Amino acid sequence: MIYGVGADTVELERIRRLLGRHRDLSRVYGEREQALLLQKNSLGSYAAHFCAKEAFAKALGTGVRGFALHEVELLRDGAGKPYYALSGRARALAEKLGLVLHVSITHDQTHAMAFAVAERRTQR
Repeated sequence: MIYGVGADTVELERIRRLLGRHRDLSRVYGEREQALLLQKNSLGSYAAHFCAKEAFAKALGTGVRGFALHEVELLRDGAGKPYYALSGRARALAEKLGLVLHVSITHDQTHAMAFAVAERRTQR
């Protein structure tokens, strides 16, 4: 059963300014996520990851409250498919609600976008 959906879009220029102002990205991006983003070295990837965090918050219906952004990491499986790796309060909240999360991201030369679906696990 669908619990919630969330979508977010951002101009890459906004993320360029954010990255320029903040040398310590650990408030926004988790350690494993930062390593992945350093490999990609793409402003679009930083922006898409940021959107995924906002989409997560919207899918839960909480906004960015009760958890830190860096607790919502966006990683890739062996095939390159993005997935949420949650920790701390974000993980506790998703587990309490019994949610499975799905995410899709994209970016082009000027914008990035993410779409998230929070699905409630069914009891069998």
